Amino acid sequence: MSRNFELLQQIGKEQEIFSTSEHSSEAFADPAPLPPLPLTSDTAEVDEVTALVQRIFFIAGNETLRTVVFAGSESGNGCTWLCARVGEALASCVSSSVCLVDANLRAPALHKQTGIPNHHGLSDALLETGPIGGFVTPLSPNLSIVSCGSAVEQAEGLLTSNRMRARLNELRSMFNYVLVDASAMNASRDAIVLGAASDGIVLVLKANTSRRETARGVVRELKTAKVRVLGAVLNQRTFPIPQSIYNKL
Repeated sequence: MSRNFELLQQIGKEQEIFSTSEHSSEAFADPAPLPPLPLTSDTAEVDEVTALVQRIFFIAGNETLRTVVFAGSESGNGCTWLCARVGEALASCVSSSVCLVDANLRAPALHKQTGIPNHHGLSDALLETGPIGGFVTPLSPNLSIVSCGSAVEQAEGLLTSNRMRARLNELRSMFNYVLVDASAMNASRDAIVLGAASDGIVLVLKANTSRRETARGVVRELKTAKVRVLGAVLNQRTFPIPQSIYNKL
């Protein structure tokens, strides 16, 4: 596997990694007639991302998770890549509408992952009036994106404001699923505030880089802020991980 990531633990849930079975056909709706952007040419990566999508959205319990924030414990953990791939995989599995949101105003890159220019997006929506739909760019029949936008410097403080909550609520009214790429936890508190305004947060760690104590500290901080931690993803893993480590994260 070239990317090698895995959902280590879904907090409060002890199910094993979701595998293809009769339950998968029940959980997923019929795919859209036209495919979204291609995930990757790497079959192993497609399988891993699809398993991650199933684990997060379809076996999280009886409730439906609709707004999920992705945040790295530190910068450079591959969080943006993962958020984009999860969005593409989710859109390919369901007929429901999916929207990616680049809320990483410090290092916007979601537009690069989806191959569009960063022109009129979230930062502009936070400063301007008008429906949020005017800042959405379609990528495929059921996948869209709100890029970071051009007014980053003026809008940065608005990520933690009621204005951002209002824009998220607008997106929830337009789309079945909203996936938010946030700045790294060691860079700002944006992910904490966004996580509190969502259904939960997925923490992205990097193999051989993210320290266990750092990860534990981030989880404690999120729990103190009453942000639901949906799970942790160990990205770019190149070696087997003992079950004992799974249980400690």
